[in-house]
Amino acid sequence: MSLVSINPATGRKIRAYREFTPAQVMDAVAHAHAAFQDWRHLRFTQRAAFLRAVARELRRSQVEYALLATEEMGKPISQSLPEIEKCAACFDYFAANGSRFLADESAIDGNHRRAFVTYQPLGVILAIMPWNFPYWQACRAAAPALMAGNVMLLKHSSNVTGCALAIEQAFVRAGLPRGVFQALPVGSPRVEGLIRHPHVRAVTLTGSTEAGKRVASVAGSVMKKGVFELGGSDPYVILEDADLPTAAEICAASRLINSGQSCVAAKRFIVVERVRKKFERLFIESMAAHRTGDPRVSTTEIGPLARADLRSALHAQVQASIRRGARLALGGKISSGPGYFYPPTVLTGVQPGMPAYHEELFGPVAAIIPARNEAAAIRIANDSPYGLGSAVFTRNRRRGERIAREQLEAGLAYVNGAVQSQPALPFGGVKDSGYGRELGLMGIREFVNTKTILVA
Repeated sequence: MSLVSINPATGRKIRAYREFTPAQVMDAVAHAHAAFQDWRHLRFTQRAAFLRAVARELRRSQVEYALLATEEMGKPISQSLPEIEKCAACFDYFAANGSRFLADESAIDGNHRRAFVTYQPLGVILAIMPWNFPYWQACRAAAPALMAGNVMLLKHSSNVTGCALAIEQAFVRAGLPRGVFQALPVGSPRVEGLIRHPHVRAVTLTGSTEAGKRVASVAGSVMKKGVFELGGSDPYVILEDADLPTAAEICAASRLINSGQSCVAAKRFIVVERVRKKFERLFIESMAAHRTGDPRVSTTEIGPLARADLRSALHAQVQASIRRGARLALGGKISSGPGYFYPPTVLTGVQPGMPAYHEELFGPVAAIIPARNEAAAIRIANDSPYGLGSAVFTRNRRRGERIAREQLEAGLAYVNGAVQSQPALPFGGVKDSGYGRELGLMGIREFVNTKTILVA
């Protein structure tokens, strides 16, 4: 069976990759398990040196890797290049901080005996990753896991198999021991068997809520830990005292990042009635100003959607919302040209009962939802099965911090800014957006055995 990559800007086939046979998969798991026996015993300084070598390789071949992502999933080159740098920075961050995050911690047992807590690696980690940030999501899982002494198998999305193999090649070029990081070109039906394999000790998945539930169910049935970063329908609350021109610009940029294909892209814009009309005008102007085009061109800000079926599903959500009363203020029409492009689209007057209110819109479509006041806006923001990112815009920073801290039901809550992942900050959600954390101190401690040692 082949895994096929298609250029979403043209609709043309790029390449077909032969899927691993069952025997090849078992060999890869065996190599990973064998590599773990040595990798786990390296000193932190030794593992850090390897991670820094990966960072150097990513920077050295940045253009090569970025162009591949642009070709395979349509990401504008102006965003593919920074994605590679972000991956390199992540490896550097955990190389610099991993030993501090995982240092032994003294404890007192009450009888004045020597006791301490140590953090030991688990073993082979299975990473199941999506196509929308083909390098970043794999690397942000790999950097802390490998620094902690684990090894990783990557089951990437089939349409970015080239990127998956390129990541593995980056590790090879950096000189990491064989088996520490391997890409497995296999389809989704093979995942359950991998999770159940006795050498696989944990799983991390970024993807849809439905996929997360299936994988979590399998992992739970064999008592294996998982970290799940799933879908999101991030609310951005715009209050009456917000700096509206700045808020509109930030909100539009966040909605359109990665052509709108991001779990933490802004999706629902909840605006108090007093400033709704002015915000809508500014926001629509900002959305319309972003340039759609050939993702290989440096000035392009919005590329195609990654697959034809994704565009069809998004358009169906837009059309259904309009039929139920939403107003189409911008976009909403599919061009007849090649590729899977979808225009920046704004729906206003969005209300409960519409797909744009309840569902994740994975593309450059914004839903503006009116609210009477602050209390109503927060209620609407939390009226969602998702809880990944969120933001509030207000000139009163104390007010914004109170709302972000106490009232927004999300794993991330920003004040006057767009949600994004950063190596130093824990990243993850609540509710149907998953559980567990990537990145930061909490991320590197997800896949370790927190072991208590007492010496009598």
